[in-house]
Amino acid sequence: MAVSASYELRFDAGRVCLDLVATVGGRLGDEPVERLDGPGRLGQWLFGAGLLPPGVRLDAVDAGWLARFHALRDLLGRVVRAELDGRATDADLARVNALASAAPPVVRAVRAADGTLVRTLAARPDCGALLAQIARDAVDLLTDQRARGQLRRCEGEACALIYLDTSRGRRRRWCSSEVCGNRERVARHRRRAVAARG
Repeated sequence: MAVSASYELRFDAGRVCLDLVATVGGRLGDEPVERLDGPGRLGQWLFGAGLLPPGVRLDAVDAGWLARFHALRDLLGRVVRAELDGRATDADLARVNALASAAPPVVRAVRAADGTLVRTLAARPDCGALLAQIARDAVDLLTDQRARGQLRRCEGEACALIYLDTSRGRRRRWCSSEVCGNRERVARHRRRAVAARG
């Protein structure tokens, strides 16, 4: 069975911390769409986000990892949205800082069979180290005034995603022109067609 576009993993928010926040959202009815719905999907996200180099064995991901990534995602979503609206609570910032203080994964350059250098991890992937890498990205984003000025909420009617607007002129309105932008154009066309008939 093909995966619905609503459930596809997204890597277009502009920062890995925002890509994690984007793993839930886009409303279907009143329930948020959960894109990290199991350890396997979390593994796909880790590779897709570039946190793990290709070829790394990922056999330790379990429900515990999933719960910790969901908790970080919820925390980062709360902090980023609060900063867009004014300011995050000191308690939430302290949690982000605590997570960011752990050592990120150690990477190494090694020779592949064809002689090229490739990136790999020095040890097995560790949940806390990967969480730290994402939390550090959030700290970098929140403390970089230029990047913070590019933070936007998607204007899509049923979308709650946050992204960096790096477009020329800073006029981007949707998280994705192909997804939310297209939905808005279709809805606008339908409204015009109904108005023309009425």
